Amino acid sequence: MTNVPLHTRIPVLLYHAVMDDPPDWIAEFTVAPGEFASQLDAIVASGRTPVTVGTLAAHLAAGAALPDRPVVITFDDGFADLVGPTAEALASRGLPSTAYLTTGAITRGRPCLLPPAPMMTLAQAPRLEEYGMEVGGHTATHAQLDTLAPGALRRELRESKAVLEDTLGHEVRHLAYPHGYNSPAVRRAAAAAGYTSAVAVRHALSSRRDELFRIARLIVRRTHTAADVERWMEGRGEKTAPYPDSPATVGWRMYRRTRALVRGAEFAG
Repeated sequence: MTNVPLHTRIPVLLYHAVMDDPPDWIAEFTVAPGEFASQLDAIVASGRTPVTVGTLAAHLAAGAALPDRPVVITFDDGFADLVGPTAEALASRGLPSTAYLTTGAITRGRPCLLPPAPMMTLAQAPRLEEYGMEVGGHTATHAQLDTLAPGALRRELRESKAVLEDTLGHEVRHLAYPHGYNSPAVRRAAAAAGYTSAVAVRHALSSRRDELFRIARLIVRRTHTAADVERWMEGRGEKTAPYPDSPATVGWRMYRRTRALVRGAEFAG
């Protein structure tokens, strides 16, 4: 373990479901099992050292050491494949990862904005840790956090954290914003809720100068191949965080906030 050079580009991959026949609403962000295996093999062949978000966050927060060429693998939501074939594919290659769970989607009877899909259950969350996965929160209902009133925002962040901590028996420190939607107010609320890091999307490479509560990730779509992953492992193909929000991003946030005043909380997707 050494101090990572300032210019080092760090790929943080974002996966959702790994399945052959996904529901239409998540199909764009689903990888077939065979392609997933090829992408994991590309990560192994790259020579990068996989670490959890917690390890990267410790570096960003306090300069804790990282491997020379780190890579981070993350999963959002908690689809059914995660506990089983996906976790097994990672474990068989010695690849640690971080899984962010939407508690409303994996708990019977709790409200959730995610459309129907095969999901794991809350009771299975401890099994992820047995496979070597780090577990983080992905809110209670998967709402667009940057459109919520302060009270609703606090509930989204704190309820999911409390539910996961009660199930796992330890603190849950890391958060993923649904669909990456965040703002300065959301980032402050995440810290106030007790999270010590948060990941966005941004479709960019992270770096040792990245923002602790807006860590950039590369979203893996069904059109991506092992060749794309190889390019990311080389630190090529996308821009590198940190960088300010574009005017288009700010404008889109303002539009969604206005729409939420009329429609109420909406699914972040």
